[in-house]
Amino acid sequence: MGYPHKPHAREATVLSKYFGDPDAITLDGWKKRGGYTALKNALGMAPADIVTIVKDSGLRGRGGAGFPTGVKWSFMKPGDGKPHYLCCNADESEPGTFKDREIMRWTPHALVEGCAIGSYAIGAETCYIYIRGEFTEPLVRVENAIKECYAAGILGKNAMGSGKTINIYVHRGAGAYICGEETAMMNSIEGRRGNPRIKPPFPAVAGVFGQPTTINNVETLAAVPQILNNGAAWYKQWMRADNPKSTGTKLYSVCGNIARPGLYEVPMGFPFKDFLYDLCGGPLPGRKFKAIIPGGISVPIQTVEEAEASLMDYEGFVAQGTMLGSGGVIVIDDAQNLVKQIARATRFFAHESCAQCTQCREGTAWTTRILERIVAGDGTSEDLDTLLSIGDNMTGKTICVLSDSCATPVASGIKKFRGDFEALIKNKKHVLVPAAVA
Repeated sequence: MGYPHKPHAREATVLSKYFGDPDAITLDGWKKRGGYTALKNALGMAPADIVTIVKDSGLRGRGGAGFPTGVKWSFMKPGDGKPHYLCCNADESEPGTFKDREIMRWTPHALVEGCAIGSYAIGAETCYIYIRGEFTEPLVRVENAIKECYAAGILGKNAMGSGKTINIYVHRGAGAYICGEETAMMNSIEGRRGNPRIKPPFPAVAGVFGQPTTINNVETLAAVPQILNNGAAWYKQWMRADNPKSTGTKLYSVCGNIARPGLYEVPMGFPFKDFLYDLCGGPLPGRKFKAIIPGGISVPIQTVEEAEASLMDYEGFVAQGTMLGSGGVIVIDDAQNLVKQIARATRFFAHESCAQCTQCREGTAWTTRILERIVAGDGTSEDLDTLLSIGDNMTGKTICVLSDSCATPVASGIKKFRGDFEALIKNKKHVLVPAAVA
């Protein structure tokens, strides 16, 4: 399988520069492209100086939350006498998202180098890369990259001759979406059931094995070597002049009803309208866009008008009623049954709920049942209010945000596309007749 598309002239190529280049997969090939220069330099620096550079660059977590990476690293206190851990979240299970997969497939050493730098910066001698169970090819390539690094002395008790210890291990998941939640992932690494933990304590205080831990996304860590090689100011060249809070480039995976699906890398603040129509080729022949989901199915659905007015950074999407999320763009055109697509999303969440919280366990299941009844032509006018009421009881009331993620597309769908729901109810297949009263 090749690279999903040929890069467009308007794309930025920072992380995706070597996607599709088989020579970049190996250690020798990566070193020829400047690989491990950043790690070598980092091991000669004070950890606090590395944290400062990353903080100054404005790099934010690319897993969905968008928390400043350097600030997160600063919560760790090297030298506190405790073992520290870095966990790389490679459990990319959000439907519509496949950007981390491509990093691991084509530039596994970029991830390994980023993990090594991050480990040293936070005072961790051990890093776990938690990879989604279905990612067979990325798993093999990351494991091979780690083996190459140990054989070359890049990792281990004397990393690159620095006297510092950096060990990296791969932990393969078992196909559970909930393990993408950071505390559930830590439980899974420990051999426990993948249930989210109540916070506080936060991972920086008590994470893996009860020790200080930082969790970063694949895309986040893969950007770190580039920042160290080129400097914070270099990374900040990609941002809107009026929004210094979102810097750098971002990978977007695009799927659904669109002419050129694939993986794209664009600067922060790129116009979403240009992205959809110029880079991705617009709608399929004879079709029109109906709804756009810009950050994986957990984020609010946009109307076409909202999408066309959006700028592609954290603040830009929020301003248009949604979130950047994971960068998983899902496009739905006017030939689709939108309610059916929302029902498919809620069924996913109902299936993947760990069932720890009542609101999530019951709410996701009942939401799915009601939506599927509407799609089947058996809905009632009261169903929409019921769905919104269930969603309100699910939002902000559970240990993690899986229940919120299920409620979000339903609430935004009803708010912005209520007519689609009402049309299915009005034109239902048969009328429900109440039982006769004796």
